[in-house]
Amino acid sequence: MTDASPEPGAPHNHRTVDRAMRILEETVYHPGITFAELARALDAPKSSVHVLVRGLLANGWLYADGKNLYVGPAMYGLTLAAGQIQVGRVTQDDLQRLHELTGATVSLGVEVGDHLIHVRIAGATPQSGFDARNNIRRNLLTTAGGKALLAARTAAERNAFLRRHRDDEAESVATFLNELEEIQESGYAQNYKYSGSQFAIAAAVRNQFGEVAGEVTMYGRTTDLLPQRQFLVDTLLLFVAGQSSDDRST
Repeated sequence: MTDASPEPGAPHNHRTVDRAMRILEETVYHPGITFAELARALDAPKSSVHVLVRGLLANGWLYADGKNLYVGPAMYGLTLAAGQIQVGRVTQDDLQRLHELTGATVSLGVEVGDHLIHVRIAGATPQSGFDARNNIRRNLLTTAGGKALLAARTAAERNAFLRRHRDDEAESVATFLNELEEIQESGYAQNYKYSGSQFAIAAAVRNQFGEVAGEVTMYGRTTDLLPQRQFLVDTLLLFVAGQSSDDRST
């Protein structure tokens, strides 16, 4: 009779680990999945799934928006750090050069679930540095970068997002819709925050195939940036246009 036990040191399945991996896989392939849908997909006791989901939420591998579950920033950050994901061809040196040229804080953001996450930053001020550490998931509807990404979506994708948020963020949805045509025509979005003391502009970054890979935001004190607004806009649009070109030397 053959011993079915795994050899010492050999890979083998573990029920808890297997379930945790299935939860992550289901969330990756079905963003916005609910707990009930997840429990059915795993065909596991709801109590066990609940414990695992709470643990993954607590460590940033998942995040919840109401009843909907999405991949959290921990997974994306780990993948990005491993060099497995390219956000267009934007490098930290690119962001630093933009900061030195404009004096603005410059960040690179990506869309994760229904939120914006900044994955790189150059020229951080005490305020922007604090925000980056304490506001990981940003609202797409109330940030310049989020608006730029929403405007770049297909109409069907954008409308599906807006329907999900029309009840709890009705005012923000209406404001975005009023700005949408201008964002699409100009190629950039803008935003004010902290009672108008902070100003930001952002544009979507596309790869050489024309696919949206992320967004670049320039922001800082309104009194510093608004006088050079047109220069910032021209610089940002020229930069993102270069990212989608096959030849970045031009």
